[in-house]
Amino acid sequence: MKAIVLNQYGGPDELTVADRPDPKVAPGEVLVRVKAAGVNPVDWKLAAGGLDAMMETHFPLIPGWDVAGVVEAVGLDVEEYAVGDEVIGYVRKDHVQLGSYAELVSANVRLLAPKPASLDWSQAAGLPLAGLAAMQALRRLNVGSGQTVLIHAAAGGVGALGVQLANAFGARVIGTASERNHAFLAELGAEPVSYGEGLADRVRELAPDGVDAAVDFVGGEEAVEVSRQVTKDPAHVGSIADAGVTEYGGRYMWVRPSAEDLTELGKLADAGTLTVHVDRTYPLAEAAVAWRVSQAGNVRGKLVLTVG
Repeated sequence: MKAIVLNQYGGPDELTVADRPDPKVAPGEVLVRVKAAGVNPVDWKLAAGGLDAMMETHFPLIPGWDVAGVVEAVGLDVEEYAVGDEVIGYVRKDHVQLGSYAELVSANVRLLAPKPASLDWSQAAGLPLAGLAAMQALRRLNVGSGQTVLIHAAAGGVGALGVQLANAFGARVIGTASERNHAFLAELGAEPVSYGEGLADRVRELAPDGVDAAVDFVGGEEAVEVSRQVTKDPAHVGSIADAGVTEYGGRYMWVRPSAEDLTELGKLADAGTLTVHVDRTYPLAEAAVAWRVSQAGNVRGKLVLTVG
């Protein structure tokens, strides 16, 4: 199979297109013919060695954890899927090596869910990691009906889904974004505010008594500090990007693979409650270009690699 390969820790310049052996399919796994693979900041952070202290990594490494594709083969004891089924997955394995930037990827069934019929392949590939991160963060902060939640980087891949999910949970959403994305946020159902100096005051103008919860999907001192200032209870501040949130009594959260949660996200998409905005797509061979765009920031929604 063709795959994007990294032979050592590095950045976009180290990515190459290579022929690699087709993945083996272990018991409980299926082999997926990849149609599209989502690009996430964690992909290039991992490639730079940012997760070396916590995750076993083996080279040559194929990046990528988001996938949408068609089941090509099933392993022993697999009853959940059959050849030809269309699936999506957050295929984060216990060690890092065989990711989704490839024509084929193997995945345990506990990492997969049926592809939402309402989403095209690129949208479907952009849903798993971002959707799971948003859903799980909001749930862990007990965001629900009648509450006001502040979402940082609300126009990004995770944030845009977080806005829609918070609305679905019955919450009012205030979202931070650059001014060029304010109309986009309003369409999603958020009240937009601009980043930068005076952010806490701008949030208080919309929520004089403070917000019930704040979720940081970007990282950085401003997001965490402003969240601490405007949230009624520091325990209801969470971040998926900055461990420093714990210094204020907040919660640092990582997304967990969950077939059940991913299936629920798919159902919300098919019900018209949730959509995935794809900013740009690139062919697999241009993964390095996609990484540079991701590293530069200011992406509205998702970046996706098209494969098959």
